[in-house]
Amino acid sequence: MTDVNHWIAGERIAGDRTLDVVNPATADVVRHVALGDSATVERAIDAARTAFPAWRDTLPAKRAQVMYHFKMLLERDADEICLLVSQEHGKVLEDAMGELKRGIENVEYACSVPELLKGEYSHNAGPGIDTWSNHQPLGIVAGITPFNFPVMVPLWMVPMAIACGNAFILKPSEQAPSAALKMAELLEEAGLPSGIFSVIHGDRTAVEALLDAPDVKALSFVGSTPVAKSIYRRGAENGKRVQALGGAKNHAVVLPDADLDNAANTLIGAAYGSAGERCMAISVAVCVGDDTADALVGKLADQARMLKIGPGTERGLDMGALINASHRDKVAGYIEEGKAAGADLVVDGRQHPLVDESPGYFLGATLFDRVTPEMSIYRDEVFGPMLCVVRVATFEDAIALINAHQYGNGTCVFTRDGEAGRRFADSIEVGMVGINVPLPVPVAFHSFGGWKESLFGDLHAYGPDAVRFYTRRKAISQRWPRTQQRESAQFNFPSN
Repeated sequence: MTDVNHWIAGERIAGDRTLDVVNPATADVVRHVALGDSATVERAIDAARTAFPAWRDTLPAKRAQVMYHFKMLLERDADEICLLVSQEHGKVLEDAMGELKRGIENVEYACSVPELLKGEYSHNAGPGIDTWSNHQPLGIVAGITPFNFPVMVPLWMVPMAIACGNAFILKPSEQAPSAALKMAELLEEAGLPSGIFSVIHGDRTAVEALLDAPDVKALSFVGSTPVAKSIYRRGAENGKRVQALGGAKNHAVVLPDADLDNAANTLIGAAYGSAGERCMAISVAVCVGDDTADALVGKLADQARMLKIGPGTERGLDMGALINASHRDKVAGYIEEGKAAGADLVVDGRQHPLVDESPGYFLGATLFDRVTPEMSIYRDEVFGPMLCVVRVATFEDAIALINAHQYGNGTCVFTRDGEAGRRFADSIEVGMVGINVPLPVPVAFHSFGGWKESLFGDLHAYGPDAVRFYTRRKAISQRWPRTQQRESAQFNFPSN
């Protein structure tokens, strides 16, 4: 049993309040996490305020060197980090390793910050006038991250924010806090000055303190849509730059010409990987035509029943436990709602042996067929191992169905028809689109973000948008007259 403390100015800081951290696979308390308050947040802000000026003035190339070292340390301690994630989140080790690798891609992108911060230059923009622009850091920025990606989502934010010259305060999920503390230690080992990165664990009290703190200039959030709306509104009212990523209901359209074996294989992983606790999980398969649906449901059902489920710390498993008992019960409640609403319950995850035999928070894979748009299992983000099949008559019906949904995070289409793929990409009102790619999460040098109720704010996460989010652009114009001469006053607006 260990305590997970705050990290401020290079030191572990204990808290007066603590919360149990539970292993979802065993229901055992494995750690205690400190819960911060406004005084804890203010202490981190004081440390950041002291450290920021020197870090702002540090050469971008030297900031990049810290990121290079950080990347190597993450790779060195990868097994330890993945074990922490599996113990506290419940996901299988292989999935935790995939999460870490995708996070490291963002560290690699941050290593190119000298190039990303170059700005623009125009010689002789006006008579004897040169104009250029540069990116300057905001100061102190913060991030609030969810339980489902304890490593990857912080790495969407922290590397670029720090490499751009800011100080960063991270409030990770109190349900899976240890990876954040481990990353703080690795950043110090990589050479990051004390005070530039802090970790504040906590609940609503810590979140509200960050939202209300005048010194925190920008805040990035990833979580559910109701909370994202609240975070965005309160932060914006307090004059902050806010980026709040919310929920999702991701659809996969399966056309009659698709390779159904390939579609079924990839949909199984996209729907049930990480027990469906992903904002990019495919939770709806939209089949065009009954023949397509009948064939696909048969293939999906066979594979869903064969998934290997168990404690994530064991090797060779497909799916682990859900994050806690209340969330497991919530997902199980949706299964009952879908059945009562008239959907065809093809595979019932509540019947998996581990549901009764294990003290952990397990559910098996659930598959519904003949789901309709008015059902709660279609409307709501269930965030669990549930896949719903909706049947439509035409490709146009599928596009209209998706565009009518309140969420617009990710979607994909399975087809062999290039024209259909192009039409889908152009017509669909969703932020991230895959064509025969079920989880279209952009690589680190593109940006991540949805549309509609899935994102509040003007800029997407990581990639090129991260530079724009974590800096302010300044334009400078200068002129050096070749000979000294007195100029007459000009009252008209100058132009070329």
